[in-house]
Amino acid sequence: MTTAPTDDTRTLVSTGWLARHLRDPDLRILDASWYLPDAGRDARAEYDAGHIPGARFFDMDEISDHRSSLPHMAPPPEKFISRMRAMGVGDGHQIVVYDGAGLFSAARVWWLFRLMGKMDVAVLDGGLPKWRAEAREVEDMPPILRDRHMTVSRQNHLVKDVTQVAHAAKLREAEIVDARGAARFAGTAPEPRPGLRAGHIPGARNVPFSTLLHADGTMKPVPALRAVFEAAGVDLSRPVITTCGSGITAAILSLALERIGHRDHALYDGSWAEWGMYDDLGVATGPAS
Repeated sequence: MTTAPTDDTRTLVSTGWLARHLRDPDLRILDASWYLPDAGRDARAEYDAGHIPGARFFDMDEISDHRSSLPHMAPPPEKFISRMRAMGVGDGHQIVVYDGAGLFSAARVWWLFRLMGKMDVAVLDGGLPKWRAEAREVEDMPPILRDRHMTVSRQNHLVKDVTQVAHAAKLREAEIVDARGAARFAGTAPEPRPGLRAGHIPGARNVPFSTLLHADGTMKPVPALRAVFEAAGVDLSRPVITTCGSGITAAILSLALERIGHRDHALYDGSWAEWGMYDDLGVATGPAS
């Protein structure tokens, strides 16, 4: 049996917390399920079949920057505002994000809201699997949407591009922490996206996102999270840049850093989908040195 982390409406809330607040008028719930192509799952179809009451579906691939050839890059603020207003999500709302895997893609949407300057957003610990396991209410009806005004203030310090990451790696200005599994990090397993080199950013540390979670998809408590980072050789006194395959699971690391009180972190949005395709960028293989 796992110990539930303390509820925090700016990082992580329990299924019990959500059940108690489910009918709050200023609560907005987002189903941010997203799966890798080889998972064989259709996030939208699963949402249509059953979701937490009142939840809106957040389509991460659609609410992205389509000017980029990279997958699900952060959208420009005006697009984010447009989509959220149409979904009835706006200023003054407490937002709770969940996904169908437990704790996977929801953290990415949590990070997106913070990138846009919205702080009252939390991930549902354990997500829909835990909610269903507790026999809590689900529905298959879409919510009634009413347009809601939203203002954003993009927090540029929370995101890094390839030039900034290359500079940080060369000068060792930050701890670069990779959320991919150990084999992909070491370059011994192939990348799921064709055409990418194998390995990791030179000097990066490896904290596979799964090491921050319990088997049931809930996040480990704060002391255990800190221990995982330290065991991987991450110097938590320094700034951290999180990265992964395409900017999804890196956000789980960002969420964990926020949980332990490490505020100086940013996410490399292009992640390995970008770094791995440029031959002029260095690649290291093997475990972190």
